[in-house]
Amino acid sequence: MTTAFDALDLSGNRLANRIAMAPMTRSRAGDGGTATDLTVEYYAQRASAGLIVTEGIQPSEVGQGYAWTPGLHSAEQIASWRRVTDAVHAEGGVIFAQLMHAGRISHPSLQPDGGLPVAPSAVAPEGKAFTNDGFQDFVTPRALTGDEIRATITDFADAARAAIEAGFDGVELHGANGYLIHQFLAPGSNERTDEWGGSAEHRARFAVETVKAVAEAVGAERTALRISPQNPYNSMSGADTVEVYEALLAGIEPLGIAYLHVLEAADGLRDITTDLRKRFGGTFLLNAFTETPTDHRALALVEDGVADVITFGALFLANPDLPARLRTEGPYNTPDPSSFFGGDAKGYTDYPSL
Repeated sequence: MTTAFDALDLSGNRLANRIAMAPMTRSRAGDGGTATDLTVEYYAQRASAGLIVTEGIQPSEVGQGYAWTPGLHSAEQIASWRRVTDAVHAEGGVIFAQLMHAGRISHPSLQPDGGLPVAPSAVAPEGKAFTNDGFQDFVTPRALTGDEIRATITDFADAARAAIEAGFDGVELHGANGYLIHQFLAPGSNERTDEWGGSAEHRARFAVETVKAVAEAVGAERTALRISPQNPYNSMSGADTVEVYEALLAGIEPLGIAYLHVLEAADGLRDITTDLRKRFGGTFLLNAFTETPTDHRALALVEDGVADVITFGALFLANPDLPARLRTEGPYNTPDPSSFFGGDAKGYTDYPSL
């Protein structure tokens, strides 16, 4: 029987276990969207994960959605992330960079020259943006032109090349949680009637073309995708459909990418997860924090064959040595939500190990 503590070959990378650190925005980037000394320490502390997936990293200036988030589109940023990857590798870890374009989940104060955020369509999300000046109301975004869509796909590919230059073992494209790729998938945020909207196949096109471009740029074995079907987070009121994910999987399955990472964002979605697992022939990562307890009990999903790797978010945030704690079934440090976003070492690198 396979267990979560067994090693796994991930496209040539040996994972020491099947316990992964999920991507989590921490809003602690330095000047110019760079990784800092604290960033280096934070990820190195968690290198006992079979796989680390970083916080969302914007592939371009336009892709920024939150204050103090890092990028991978300048030489300075690449050099800063090289220090992180070197530290993780020195501890025997494997680390993928998550590339995240926030799309409409942004604010003019975070955009170049104060411009409008971009999106598939000019549909405003509900809620507030986290900016350098606190929370501010979202605005109606500007719809991308066809040429801009192609340029955005190129931005993802360029950022993927930058990630490999920075020493990452691969990249995960963020197609979940209401950000740009997800915005194209869902009819509530994508009202286009051209080749990028309308039918399930057209709404899946941006995700498929982005995955293809990144795979061509850095290799399919270094390319991964995260999705969260029917996730209402970030004002995704018009739920994406099962059909759009069938079209998405049909488009990317032949590529042989490193893994598919599924976030179950609500109870009752296990049937969709099971269907995706059957349709995707590669390594399958699952973040199952809704229907499954977020502790050692979740590891049974590997034993049962529901997933190849289980990813943990807040529990990994608070427990830098999480694999060891899962093996002993605790005890676990309790995450402090007040220090999740922004700040210094408190709630970032000061959680104790066993």
